[in-house]
Amino acid sequence: MTAEAAARGRPREQTATTGATAPVVATMSIGEVLSRLRPQFPDVTISKLRFLEAEGLIEPHRAPSGYRKYSVAHLDRLRFILSAQRDRYLPLRVIREQLAALDRGERVVGVSVAQPSDGPAADVSAGAVEVRVSRAELTERAGLDAESVTALIEYGLLVPGSDGSFDAEALAVARAAAQLAAYGIGARHLRASRAAADREVGLLEQIVTPIARHGGPGGRAQALETVHELAALTAQLHAALVRAGLRRGLGV
Repeated sequence: MTAEAAARGRPREQTATTGATAPVVATMSIGEVLSRLRPQFPDVTISKLRFLEAEGLIEPHRAPSGYRKYSVAHLDRLRFILSAQRDRYLPLRVIREQLAALDRGERVVGVSVAQPSDGPAADVSAGAVEVRVSRAELTERAGLDAESVTALIEYGLLVPGSDGSFDAEALAVARAAAQLAAYGIGARHLRASRAAADREVGLLEQIVTPIARHGGPGGRAQALETVHELAALTAQLHAALVRAGLRRGLGV
């Protein structure tokens, strides 16, 4: 049998990020998957991967010995799920819906198409980039000028790390600030958002801190999962309140 014929005979699966089919060559163990994910997602654990499997978001193959085996498509799917939680604060229900749509080949609004995991890095919203970015990279990727970034730092909306770099959350803040700037809303107007976020952090820490401390070996992963869920819920609440207030103001 030729290599081409063998390839045609192998089962194929869709990747979560492109919707394209790829050969199912499941050769990676769960430990190998973790080693590939951790440069991008340092907090990911075996417990987290098993949780996502239990929730039906990822279905690794099983070797005859019973061990889980992952393909490149599985790895891409995990990157999509993890970045959707970390960068866009999406709850599992929404991620599951988006995965189903992508598997059907549909385009999902707000989701950038990523390259497969062995291809070039894609946009941060698809989770296929490095965790840290320099100030110059943040300025370019967010579509801001240097003065605007300086103002966001001065007003506490952007907080660089000890080495001067920024994480994915900071990039998300910078991008949102850039879009608001198009409406004339500058950094000084966003101080209230910073203050409101700090108050919410103080409230929600009372929920997640005990989970991380007393949740056993999987406590940290469970706490991070709770963080993502709570962040998504508070974002939905904030958006609904703002919409309701504006509609009342407009009388509509």
